Amino acid sequence: MSEINTNQTYVAASNDENKNYALPLAAMTTLFFLWGFITVLNDVLIPRLKGVFDLSYTEAMMIQFCFFSAYFVISLPAGALVKKFGYKNGVLSGLLIASAGCLLFYPAVVVHEFWLFLGALFVLASGITILQVSANPYVAALGPAKTASSRLNLAQALNSLGTTIGPYVGAMLLFGAAGTLAADAGTADNVKVPYLMLAAALLTIAVVFAFLKLPTIAAHSEEQDCVAKGHTLTEAPHLMFGVAAIFCYVGGEVAIGSFLVNYFGQANIAGLEEHAAAKLIAYYWGGAMVGRFIGSAALQKVLPSNALLFNAICIIALLIISMNTSGNIAMYSVLAIGLFNSIMFPTIFSIAIDGLGSLTSKGSGWLCLAIVGGALVPLLQGVIADSAGIQLSFVIPLICYVYIAWYAKSYVKLHSIWNEKVGLK
Repeated sequence: MSEINTNQTYVAASNDENKNYALPLAAMTTLFFLWGFITVLNDVLIPRLKGVFDLSYTEAMMIQFCFFSAYFVISLPAGALVKKFGYKNGVLSGLLIASAGCLLFYPAVVVHEFWLFLGALFVLASGITILQVSANPYVAALGPAKTASSRLNLAQALNSLGTTIGPYVGAMLLFGAAGTLAADAGTADNVKVPYLMLAAALLTIAVVFAFLKLPTIAAHSEEQDCVAKGHTLTEAPHLMFGVAAIFCYVGGEVAIGSFLVNYFGQANIAGLEEHAAAKLIAYYWGGAMVGRFIGSAALQKVLPSNALLFNAICIIALLIISMNTSGNIAMYSVLAIGLFNSIMFPTIFSIAIDGLGSLTSKGSGWLCLAIVGGALVPLLQGVIADSAGIQLSFVIPLICYVYIAWYAKSYVKLHSIWNEKVGLK
């Protein structure tokens, strides 16, 4: 079967419950794993480049700013690309662009200019953005609509496997087994090999996908869609507030992960060396992996918005504990946040696009735009960290999770407003 019809946008394949989507799901989850691995390397890259270029916290957070700002710049063009050329070609484009971004790390190391690293990260993230825009709605559509959250959580569990392995591998490659050697302290030479390896992996997967046949998903054109016809996305409050929820979630999650190495290096927290602290990040992202496997099963029976509310409240409590304690309590409470972060992105994503009909593809693009939260929230936390210290700076992600809790609590009411407008019960 060929890829999705380029003149259509997808709706969840509620009439295709008996179809076997195991192979395409397996293929797509490899992408989730890979971009998770690549994204989390930033958490190890930040302290490495901070030391090499003697950066402030605010300057170091430019790494996340350049990476995640690509989502804001590229998401809408990526949505148009996927709509015109199909999911498969979107995946191939994303893989090739991401590979080019990885290759750009080599000249950045040779020239030894911080701005070149930022440019390479932007190109790499542009490819990842196209993969996200292609893969998230496609996975949601590969089966019944009622289990879309479950499928996305399963795919995101593989993403979390990548984020769990990434920090450990990154710590070994960027800092060495026993930390950065004095001879390497002023250079970024260690960065070359990991990103050249990633470039080779991305190119290999692109070749595989070029020969892979992906199924056509049942879809409606805007003219055929009796649900969304005559309506716009701004009339869907569950989507509009969901965009803000994605912004807050990605911003909060990335901000916390970005500061963990430096946070654990604080004398009143753990006083760890960078190479040891970097390896502990694996527990933060590993918790998310475990939580997503649990969530994939639980969300088949639990209302997604209720699960989202519970997890948000748990994270708020853990942040308050970490901000007001020291030593192991402060360290382990912030690491435990990963477990409760687990279901948030796929759950917010799937409930925000629920019931949008032919507007789903455009709604997905809007949600991916909101991933720019990963660029802005860490930068804001960096400003607070420079002026008031890292521990107090966690008030920024705390505010983000308070908003997510409100969105989860209000979701049913917000969705009912859309249903009334489009005539659904």
